[in-house]
Amino acid sequence: MSVMTAKLKRIGQRQTWDRFISSLKYSLYVIVHPVDGFWDLIHEKRGSLAAADILVLLTLLTHVWKLQFTSFQFIQVHWERVNIFMEASSVLVPLFVFCVSNWGVTTLFDGKGRLSQIYMGTAYALTPYIIIQIPLIFLSNIVTVEEGTFYWFFSDFSLAWVGVLMIAAIMMIHAYSFGKTLWFMIVSAFAMLVFIFIVLLFFSMISDGIAYFISLGREILFRLN
Repeated sequence: MSVMTAKLKRIGQRQTWDRFISSLKYSLYVIVHPVDGFWDLIHEKRGSLAAADILVLLTLLTHVWKLQFTSFQFIQVHWERVNIFMEASSVLVPLFVFCVSNWGVTTLFDGKGRLSQIYMGTAYALTPYIIIQIPLIFLSNIVTVEEGTFYWFFSDFSLAWVGVLMIAAIMMIHAYSFGKTLWFMIVSAFAMLVFIFIVLLFFSMISDGIAYFISLGREILFRLN
C-alpha cells in the first residue's frame, strides 16, 4: 500500500511539474498570438499563478541585471545611490497597484476578470521585456555608441510590445471591446494615482500621529522631571 502511495505521489509531482513547465512555455505563444493566447490563458486554464510569479521574478531580475551589466555608454548607474529595495519596488509596486486598480474599476462595470486573473495576464504580458532586454544587456557591451540606435530601438520596442499585450490581456480577461478596453486602461491609470494618493495620505497621517504622541510623551517626561 505504501509503495502504491509513493508511486501516486511521484506521478502527482511529475504532473504538477509538467503542468508548470507547460504554463511557463505558454508565455511564448501568448506574446505572438495575444488574442487567442490570453483567452485560453484564462478561460481554458492554460496559465498558472506559479508561472506568473516566475515571470514577475524574471522581470525584476532583468531590471536589476540591466542596471548592473549594461554598458556605461547606454546607462550610467551610480551604485552608491542605488537602493535595491527601491529598484524592486519600482517594478512590483506599479504591478500591484495596476492589478488592484483595474480590478476595482472593472468590477463596477461588468468586468469578468478576477484579481488573480488580472495579475496572471499582466505577468504573462511582461514576457517580451525579459526575452528582449536580456540579449540587449550583452549587445550593449559589444556595439559602439554610433550603433546604439539598434539598442534603443529594441529596448523601446520591448516596452511597446508589453503595452500592446497588456491591452490584449485586459480585453480578453474582461471580455471588453477594444475601445472599452482602452477607456478602462485610462480609467485604471487614474485609479492608480488615486490609490497612491490615498496610501501616501494614510501613511502621512500615521506618521504625523506617531510624531504627535512622541512629542507628547517627551513633554510629559520633561514636566515630570
